[in-house]
Amino acid sequence: MKRAKGKNKKVETSGRQNVNKTSLRKTGFYYSFLTIVLLFCLVQIGFSAILNISKLIAYKAKIITLKKTLNDAEEHNKNLKEEIKVYSTTQNLEGIARNTLKMAGEDEVLVIINNTAQQNNKSVRRQK
Repeated sequence: MKRAKGKNKKVETSGRQNVNKTSLRKTGFYYSFLTIVLLFCLVQIGFSAILNISKLIAYKAKIITLKKTLNDAEEHNKNLKEEIKVYSTTQNLEGIARNTLKMAGEDEVLVIINNTAQQNNKSVRRQK
C-alpha cells in the first residue's frame, strides 16, 4: 500500500507541478505585460516632458521678442506725441508752411529764385 500511496503522491505532485508551471507561465506573462506597459508609460512621460520643455523655451523667446517690440512701439509713440506737441503750435505750423509749401504770410511777398535752371546750364556747359 505504501507504493500505491507513493505512486499517488507522485501523481499528485506531478499534477501540482503542472498546475504550478501553468500558473507560473501566466504570472510570468502577466509581469512581462505589466513591464512593457510601464516602459511604454515611461517613454510617453519622457517624450511629453521634452516636448513641454521645448515649448516653454519657444514661448519664453516669443515673450522676449514681444516685450522688445512693445518697448520699441512705446518709444516710437512717445516720439510721435512729442512731434505732435511741437507741430501743434502756430509758429511751427507757419514755419512748415513757409519752408515746405512755399507759402507767405499776410502782407508778405514771396520771391522764389529758381536755381535749378542755372545749375542745369552750368552742368551742360561743363560737359561740353
